[in-house]
Amino acid sequence: MFNLKTLTAGAVAFAAFTSVAAAQETTLRLHQMLPPQATIPAEALRPWAAKVMEESGGRLKIEQYDAMQLGGTPPQLVDQVTDGVVDMIWTVIGYTPGRYPSTEAFELPFMVTTGEATSKAFHEYCEKYCMDEFAGVKVIAFHTHGPGLIHSKNPVDTLESMQGVKIRGGSRVINQMLEALGSTPIGMPVPAVSEALSKGVIDATTIPWEVTPSLRVPELVKNHTGFTGDEGLYTQTFVFAMNQASYDALPDEMKAVIDANSGIETAAMFGRVMDSGDEAGLKIAQDLGNNIITLDEAETQRWKDTAAPLIDAWIEEMNGRGMDANAMVDDARAMIAKHLGS
Repeated sequence: MFNLKTLTAGAVAFAAFTSVAAAQETTLRLHQMLPPQATIPAEALRPWAAKVMEESGGRLKIEQYDAMQLGGTPPQLVDQVTDGVVDMIWTVIGYTPGRYPSTEAFELPFMVTTGEATSKAFHEYCEKYCMDEFAGVKVIAFHTHGPGLIHSKNPVDTLESMQGVKIRGGSRVINQMLEALGSTPIGMPVPAVSEALSKGVIDATTIPWEVTPSLRVPELVKNHTGFTGDEGLYTQTFVFAMNQASYDALPDEMKAVIDANSGIETAAMFGRVMDSGDEAGLKIAQDLGNNIITLDEAETQRWKDTAAPLIDAWIEEMNGRGMDANAMVDDARAMIAKHLGS
């Protein structure tokens, strides 16, 4: 004989279990371009995802797909997240030239200082100037890498050493700078660098120290050129973003978890990871006995003077698009200086 009380209690328990199970079923797919051992996937994205999953009480699950495992090419990542093919991406903003022009102020020559300070400045700057360009995605953080430098088969110890060098650049503005310095820029996403160096497609590459180990750059070239002073030659800019519809579909308490792990402090964390990766990458090259070149103050100034007209040209171009580019560059510099001193 059926016990109505038992049956009813069981039904209530089953419904409660089903409700809880359903609440735990939100899986977010995070897609990015670098191998899993690289600095950002290993030391920033994975810890970030673990923190979010813990703070959600297990209701959010983040699956990380490295090295373009879900298909496509690095320049397609922004479309993948905008179109909802994936829920989250981390990518280089400059891989889609012309799409995010406001962000280019931070790619101008000799702007960057440390990864952490410049990342905080870049996130603050983008909140002021760039958000219209990122409509359709929920931005988790904007950030940069630390000082960019040159890794080359032959020593680059003067400006003249750059003449005719086939060198990888990672964005429109960086390629313009490399051309102004006398080299022959070849644009390509960073995962292509190792093969391009091995096959002689390029003689050198511009990347920060942090990504050199995962690309085997210290084994492929023996010369590394940096500069005197606080500013590096260049930086690349990055965005960590979520599909807007994926975010909007979350319960309010789960949106709050994402929000608590978004913003300038998340940008700062990514920047610190970049700085730590720079130290590790430099040590590997030193341990291999590679030629670490630091251009002196006078030679560094020659490079700055040669690259400076690009800043004026960029300001003129952006002013022609209706932007107040003078204010944008001034703000970028002021924000970097503020966060460097904080």
